[in-house]
Amino acid sequence: MRPILAKAGEVASHSVSRHARLFVVLICAAIAVGHVWQSWSARTNDIDTAHVYSDNMAKALAQHAYDTFQAADGLLLDVSDRINTLGLGSPLIAEMAPMLHRLADEMPQLDGLLVYDELGNWVVNSAERLPEGANNSDRPYFIYHRDHTDPGPLLGPALLSRSTGHWIIPMSRRLNHRDGSFAGVVLATLDLDYFTGIYRTFNVGKNGTIGLLLRNGTLLTRQPFDAKYVNRDLSDGVVFRELLPASPNGYTVGPSRMDGVHRLLNYHSVDKYPLVVTVALSEDEALAGWRQEAIGYSIAVMLLLLMIAVFGWRLIGQIELRLRAEMKSIQAMNELREANRALEMLAHRDGLTGLANRRHFDEELTKEYRRASRVGSALSLVLVDVDFFKQYNDIYGHLAGDECLRRIGALLKEFERRPGDLAVRYGGEEMLMLLPGTDPAGAAIVAEKIRAGIQALGIAHSGNPVGVVTVSAGVNGIRSHQPRMPPVDELIGQADAALYQAKHGGRNQVRVAAPVRDAA
Repeated sequence: MRPILAKAGEVASHSVSRHARLFVVLICAAIAVGHVWQSWSARTNDIDTAHVYSDNMAKALAQHAYDTFQAADGLLLDVSDRINTLGLGSPLIAEMAPMLHRLADEMPQLDGLLVYDELGNWVVNSAERLPEGANNSDRPYFIYHRDHTDPGPLLGPALLSRSTGHWIIPMSRRLNHRDGSFAGVVLATLDLDYFTGIYRTFNVGKNGTIGLLLRNGTLLTRQPFDAKYVNRDLSDGVVFRELLPASPNGYTVGPSRMDGVHRLLNYHSVDKYPLVVTVALSEDEALAGWRQEAIGYSIAVMLLLLMIAVFGWRLIGQIELRLRAEMKSIQAMNELREANRALEMLAHRDGLTGLANRRHFDEELTKEYRRASRVGSALSLVLVDVDFFKQYNDIYGHLAGDECLRRIGALLKEFERRPGDLAVRYGGEEMLMLLPGTDPAGAAIVAEKIRAGIQALGIAHSGNPVGVVTVSAGVNGIRSHQPRMPPVDELIGQADAALYQAKHGGRNQVRVAAPVRDAA
């Protein structure tokens, strides 16, 4: 009988050992998979952050390009109107030189303003002098205007100025005689150094680039600047071949055709003008922080897995002798784990309503405030207070008051519709919604839904003129890319002040804090 029992015990021991070894393998695999998933999620987040950063930069630079060329085009129209009024053959045209010189001086982006007659001869320019025998009839913009009646502005590829020797972008308009025949060209030349100087002030990293291109794919200038890239044809690239025809702005990832660097590229076309601005961040630089963290975490995970494997195998060898002790130890460990989980829930949850408590709110607010400061996202608070709650407790008793708060808390919990949303019992009858990624206007809509929803619960309250339990709400928040970030205390304080206004304005209403004025 004993050998049979011993054999059964041995079989059971081997079975337990096999299952234990399988368990160790699965734990190691789960940790490894979890680490890979977490690392990939962090990488995706860093890529998204870099995309938002470069997209905002491209949008700003596209607006800058629009403003720059719009100003130059306005000058061309002004000069064209004056010439059309005087007539290109008028001797008064030569007297426009000081005016052109002054206009060019007032606009740092201009290299010069010039007027040519129908033969390409220089008539007047902003340099206040005319080179002898100067003629630009061979320039592409002159030939285009001579052969086309298009009255609009023409932007051409970059040229070396014959008067200053600078790289310039020509922007020109056709001049006509009164009978509509070709009379000449008025030309504004924009200095490439002006654009590269502006682009140099933006931080795109060591291997990042900023580009200004014609819509046909001709590269006008690039930061970092290199003259060999000027007028390079990039029309066969994915941006001009596939993306730009489908959308005026977009995003792509891939190696550069110029230097092979793998970049995250955003492009924005410029309104009214055939121009495209690109901002490309090096993928290696964008992921440098992630890569360093991933390596550190990977080493730690590998050490952890090694420790689990070594100690697990050694412990498994003693399972047969210490099976009961191990089972008791596992049971105790589970109980401790449950106790820790319960303690953690108590530390972060309000015992009455089940909502997050003040401590958990403070942690989440600090985290979301830092994120909003870093990426320029919106962040809003909705502070809710039950109207006439003291009277409610006096009339119906504290047990009914607790049940009232539980029902209101359950309703607020329904508004946790996104991962970052958080419903909080802030203190007493005050509750709060933390709404990351929501501006004050959107938070006000949520607050009104909360107010209406609580009133719709129909909790009887004879001490409230409305006859049912109602709440007042104060809203405050930070708008996207707000130049001045208010302190965290001010963010909460202004929401509380808005709540105070709602209380003293008649209760059962929502008030939004006045926006913080940006520093002058």
